[in-house]
Amino acid sequence: MGRVLAVTSGKGGVGKTGIALNLSACLAARGNRVLLLDGDLGLGNVDVMVGLTPTRSLDQVLNGGFSLADVILEGPAGLRIIPAGTGVARLARLGKDGQRTLLAQVAALTPPPDYLIVDTSSGIGDNVRFLAACAQEVLVVTTPEPTAVTDAYALMKVLARTQGTRRFRLVVNLAETEAVALEVYHRLSVVADRFLGVGLDLAGFVPPDRAVPAAVQRRNGVLTTGHAAGAMRRLAETVAGWRPGEPTHGGLQLFVNQMAEPGDSAS
Repeated sequence: MGRVLAVTSGKGGVGKTGIALNLSACLAARGNRVLLLDGDLGLGNVDVMVGLTPTRSLDQVLNGGFSLADVILEGPAGLRIIPAGTGVARLARLGKDGQRTLLAQVAALTPPPDYLIVDTSSGIGDNVRFLAACAQEVLVVTTPEPTAVTDAYALMKVLARTQGTRRFRLVVNLAETEAVALEVYHRLSVVADRFLGVGLDLAGFVPPDRAVPAAVQRRNGVLTTGHAAGAMRRLAETVAGWRPGEPTHGGLQLFVNQMAEPGDSAS
């Protein structure tokens, strides 16, 4: 398995899914095999953002009858997408059996992706904590809005204390300037170090761009031009430059190895 990145946020409406989608597309454009998992289970919308209409989703995989390979969609820019079910209440909480099934299916993918990008739902629910715990890198998306920053800290607090995550990467969306993004980063970095004992790195920032809502409205959410598109290419370059090193807390392989264990740490 290649690199596993979870893109998550404490608050909804901060542009998390758009960043996960465009980061995936930019990494694919660099020649990588990229698989984007819509981890907003039960309320997924990555397929809507790129104009795809899936006939199968994770719901069919988790309930038997189909493999993960059967539901993968070919998306724009060479990336592949695993759609989540929409309006499927039982997906909102995978449970141990669902977690093990998903991990087994991911581990069985051939060839494995160079990057598995997981777009989690927002908040601190069970699925968010499980998916973030499976990742080697956790990208927390926020905006400069005080409520979004507060919720980003709350998310890091929960993941640090329940999943043992020791390092986070921050993406500041809708930051007018780099100085604004740095101010948000410094505020979060200080409290994360002082009260949580975790590291926080600034992965990048994305400026406001009217091209973003226009692209979503057209159901063509992968950006190719504009300030936001340039920022996403720079973010992908940063991500590609991260050295594998030690995962934040064990990563996917740890959980794959624990699938048969009665008391794994994914809860």
